[in-house]
Amino acid sequence: MTASMLRYTIFDTRWGCFGLACTGERVCRTILPMPDAAAVRTALLAGWGCSSREAVFEKGLARAVRQRIVAYFEGENIDFSTAPAVDLGGLGLFTQALLTACRQIPIGQTQTYAALARSIGRSHGARAAGNALAANPIPLIVPCHRVLRTDGGLGGFSAPGGTATKQKMLLHEQSMCPSQAQTISSGSLWIH
Repeated sequence: MTASMLRYTIFDTRWGCFGLACTGERVCRTILPMPDAAAVRTALLAGWGCSSREAVFEKGLARAVRQRIVAYFEGENIDFSTAPAVDLGGLGLFTQALLTACRQIPIGQTQTYAALARSIGRSHGARAAGNALAANPIPLIVPCHRVLRTDGGLGGFSAPGGTATKQKMLLHEQSMCPSQAQTISSGSLWIH
């Protein structure tokens, strides 16, 4: 097996089946929880652009990462900002920089598309940031759900469940760290 071969696993969380794929020892793709493992597998492989013959299922893949993901969905404050290692190869330099910056948004906090773009030197890059985040291959580990519109609205979310999932994740994180959380209600954000 080569380091570039896609290896994947699907496992249960409190929110449903979660998909995780790796190249070598780096996470390259995740699929947020869905009720059906077959749907997760289809989405995981389609997002990678490969067939089942080009990917290998490994039940024990990335055991420590899986445990942290399960703990997150059970309500533990898990920090994914530096671990696990991720593979952003094949993405443009802007997207790589944006996703790396997005990983630094702490749990329980949010940032706007415009502020995230400015943080990597693109003062007028809010729309480009939104487009890059819409194609985020590693949701949760790269917490694109923490990025909102300038007016406080949720913006888009291309993961399963759309903006309802985004809001659910933000509320979930708010409950994990109420002392630093921002309030999310009816799709709008009010900073306390």
